[in-house]
Amino acid sequence: MLLKEILDKSLQFNKNSIEFDDLKINEISRDSTVDNTGKAYFCLTHDLEKAKLRCEQALKNGALVVFSDFNLPFEKCVKVEDCRDLFANSCANFYHRACDKLKIVGITGTNGKTTTSHVVAEILKRNGKKVGVIGTSGVFYNGKVQECPLTTPDADFLHKTFSEMLDDGVEYVIMEVSAHAIDQKRINGIKFELGVLTNVTQDHLDYFKTFEAYEKTKLSFLTSEHIKKGIVCADDKCARKLIGNTDVPILTYGLFSPSDVFAIDICCSMNGTHFVGNVCDCVVDIKTNLVGQYNVYNSLASLAVCQCLGLNEEQLVRGINFINPVEGRFNVININGRYAVIDFAHSPDSMMNVLKAARELTDKKVYVVFGCGGNRDKGKRPQMGKIAEKYADYVCLTDDNPRLEKSLDIIADIEKGMKKPHFVETDRYKAIKKMIEFAKPGDIVIIAGKGAEKYQEIGTEKRPYNDFESVYNYFEESNPIKNRNNKEYYGC
Repeated sequence: MLLKEILDKSLQFNKNSIEFDDLKINEISRDSTVDNTGKAYFCLTHDLEKAKLRCEQALKNGALVVFSDFNLPFEKCVKVEDCRDLFANSCANFYHRACDKLKIVGITGTNGKTTTSHVVAEILKRNGKKVGVIGTSGVFYNGKVQECPLTTPDADFLHKTFSEMLDDGVEYVIMEVSAHAIDQKRINGIKFELGVLTNVTQDHLDYFKTFEAYEKTKLSFLTSEHIKKGIVCADDKCARKLIGNTDVPILTYGLFSPSDVFAIDICCSMNGTHFVGNVCDCVVDIKTNLVGQYNVYNSLASLAVCQCLGLNEEQLVRGINFINPVEGRFNVININGRYAVIDFAHSPDSMMNVLKAARELTDKKVYVVFGCGGNRDKGKRPQMGKIAEKYADYVCLTDDNPRLEKSLDIIADIEKGMKKPHFVETDRYKAIKKMIEFAKPGDIVIIAGKGAEKYQEIGTEKRPYNDFESVYNYFEESNPIKNRNNKEYYGC
């Protein structure tokens, strides 16, 4: 493809830069270390010294032209106003703007993105639609599964995926939109059919530094630059700021504030949830395997999305009733009357939601096993400790993904918010085993933080590990009938 077909025609370049019209590009690159022969390289760093090194390296590795935010002393290096924005739009153009031919729904928020994406996709698929999903759990479409490098991938991966989905007949793409992706302009150039904001609570302050900056980034997604129409939770004080204060139409959902989409007669159990939903005056009787009030919110958001996409009352009910939870999101395992619940909760708000749900589901004891990620937002650690001891009867602090931090240093940060006695066991499997052994029939053991992850990040390594396997291994060790292939014992 000719470079002039990839780039935005409105861009202005240095007069001394190379001739663009006849330059044929076979690929777009953002990695200076690989073979860049025949490629256009985009330098995405905002650091001048790093930009010099990377652009020089890309040229040595065969790049035909390099773009950056700086005036660099290289013949084929072009300064542009915003290289990240240019890269995102160029990727869209390189893949013939496949994104414009798909109906794309973007879901952002501190919590609920993955579950809401899953529920929306399932409702559409059960009604005969061809759907692709991009998010934390991976890329899924038409029976194909692919790992996703980030919750919201970089623009080159994203638009290549859109192109492949379009070629395979996909009509709708449901994708998670992270705050990092918004800030780093990975989604620029995409016009989302719908944008959903589930909530904004503290997370990722290691990157954004202040909650205000994080909130501003999240809210900026629901503007006409990115979406055609917005759906927000009216019960969330941050999301509520958008009502009447953005340049796109807004639909609301909630339980306690006046909303376009709401639920009544909510009944939750360990087996699922039943409620009556009102979706813009369309009344639906909902029975779902999703557990807890926070999943009622996720369900309402999903129903709102699907109605906006044209589904009627019958299709909504057909799509959502008896839908199964996402792997790693409040997954219940019955161990001889004790309940182990595996959940990805790793922020103060998500921890509170999961523990409150557990507390409402049993009149027995609630246990929680959790840690916090190393080299991430330290400010949330004492908050999570405080929440854990408030809502759980017994707390065990353990490793999550310690990364380059010492386990006991992370745990000490969590303990700053705690006053009550608790357990400490840095070995995550031993911690889970300890809590399950303490539990009695009817008790709930929340295993929080990692969900369906298949690894633990310790130092610079990703070591094989999975919370589900820890629970199954405990059951195998403690059960006289040791048959790992017979999952009926696990209550799955």
